[in-house]
Amino acid sequence: MFEAILKKADAIESPYEQAFFIMVHLPYLQPFDDVNTRVSRLTANLPLNKHNLSPLAFVDVPNELYIQGTLEVYELNRVELLKDVFMWAYERSALRDAALRQSLGEPDTFRLKYRDDIRGLVSDIVVNALPPEKARILINERAGRLPQGDREKFVETVDTELLSLHDGNFARYWIRPSQFKEWKAVWGNL
Repeated sequence: MFEAILKKADAIESPYEQAFFIMVHLPYLQPFDDVNTRVSRLTANLPLNKHNLSPLAFVDVPNELYIQGTLEVYELNRVELLKDVFMWAYERSALRDAALRQSLGEPDTFRLKYRDDIRGLVSDIVVNALPPEKARILINERAGRLPQGDREKFVETVDTELLSLHDGNFARYWIRPSQFKEWKAVWGNL
């Protein structure tokens, strides 16, 4: 039955309908001893994420409305109330997501594109305690492997990352405290 639900969900073109279908049918199937409704709400986000849509959250949804809607599906085979709860919750989630995106701004696509290159290079420089002159040579060498239009921004981004390293953020580069301390001593008070 689980495979049948997945197959039917996959045949639905609208990501919103897919999300609702999953949210309704997964807990009805009761595949787990517990957490079926929680798993179904979480799983409902898969088609939304796949289409880069706002995620669904039930943060402000009155619990009794959700439970009543779910019971109507289980006991009466009626989806109207749960559909209304789903639409209301999604509208609120989308508004909250839009406000959050606006306050945070859009992700830096350049940093995302070269995230692994930037992280690896910063880590190499710090782990090997390269002095600024040798670091500059290595940065330019790695930038030279990139498309012409991205080289200058890559150098600038790596420089910014190196100069903004401090005791509270170096661990994200998989650098040990002793390595960071040694690199910091080599670079002085830049």
